Amino acid sequence: MVRNLSFLFAAFTAVPVLALAQAPNTAAPASANPISRSQAKMYSLLSNVVIAGAEKMPEENYSFKPSPDVRNFGQLVGHLVESQYFFCSSVSRDNNAGPAAEKSKTSKAELISALKEGVAYCNKTYATMTDANGSEMMKLMNMDFTKLTVLSANTAHYYEHYGNMVTYMRIKGIVPPSSEKESSSGQK
Repeated sequence: MVRNLSFLFAAFTAVPVLALAQAPNTAAPASANPISRSQAKMYSLLSNVVIAGAEKMPEENYSFKPSPDVRNFGQLVGHLVESQYFFCSSVSRDNNAGPAAEKSKTSKAELISALKEGVAYCNKTYATMTDANGSEMMKLMNMDFTKLTVLSANTAHYYEHYGNMVTYMRIKGIVPPSSEKESSSGQK
């Protein structure tokens, strides 16, 4: 399991690193906490796309499963709600388990509301993170990690399940938010 988590973390963090490495080299002003601020920015960008995906999927497709052995779209959104509280409360140590959204919430409105609340909750944790306190060690799943690594795992987990959301949307003929391009006429 540790090897799988390590591989997933490496795979999911390599994509943004490679994309950033290919970007033009423009000198950004130095930040007091460049590592933790970069992580917070990545989480913010991704959480906006996840919320947009949840909003874009029609209510009638929240019960859609591409295969009988996987979560339906609504359960996937609920799982993301729960994972926000799991990772961020582990880092902040405030024991906020959040709602049991995967099994208790079924409507699009309930799930989107819970998702936004989970993101807001995590945003507070990311906002208080500094490079110094991000290097503090903590236990997660009986293993030692830095706090910032746990938040990176949260972001990687979000990437993983956003990929699932994209598959569900594509099967239903919906262009996911991350694939939308503004045309030359200004329309999407």
